Amino acid sequence: MTNRDELSEKEALRLDAMMEYERGYSDCEYICGVDEVGRGPLAGPVVACAVILPKETYYRYLNDSKKVTEKRREALYDEITEEAVSYSLGVVSPQIIDEINILQATYKAMKEAVDGLSVRPDKILVDAVHIPGVDIPQVEIIKGDAKSVSIAAASIVAKVYRDRMMAGYDKLYPEYMFAKNKGYGTKAHMDALRITGLSPIHRKTFVHI
Repeated sequence: MTNRDELSEKEALRLDAMMEYERGYSDCEYICGVDEVGRGPLAGPVVACAVILPKETYYRYLNDSKKVTEKRREALYDEITEEAVSYSLGVVSPQIIDEINILQATYKAMKEAVDGLSVRPDKILVDAVHIPGVDIPQVEIIKGDAKSVSIAAASIVAKVYRDRMMAGYDKLYPEYMFAKNKGYGTKAHMDALRITGLSPIHRKTFVHI
């Protein structure tokens, strides 16, 4: 966490803009951000994170995880997980994704993440979707990971956690180069699929070779 006066004026104003939703619900004691990663890959789980940040929290370079370098994501992951009021992850396996489809698997991961929080939030800010089966008021924000510090923090934690999982799978199934492609269908990944076939962590309903 960084004090606002330690930031450049440009960075402070950028983060102020990303606090618009959180400040708009200032009557809520606990605001939770929720986001997921891994909907598109051919292999590996879908991972969601729910996180409650301390109010008026400034994390330098916090943004949509896709817009942050790997080195900065790792540093932000450590800061966020150490300082969060509460955070939780939901992980849904490739087998379950194949069974219930990716949209339902995404909802399941998000609900598990919210249910795992040690503190019940008063409001949930979620990237783009409404989470079924959650009886807490939700605000769906299109491109929320670039517009809300809470959702951005969730996207960072989910991304780093999943990337580390895929690096672990890379050691078990090195031919697919999961540490590099994170399960997405790169040319090298597709070539490996044609030669070797599916691994136990591939989504059978996603792979067409």
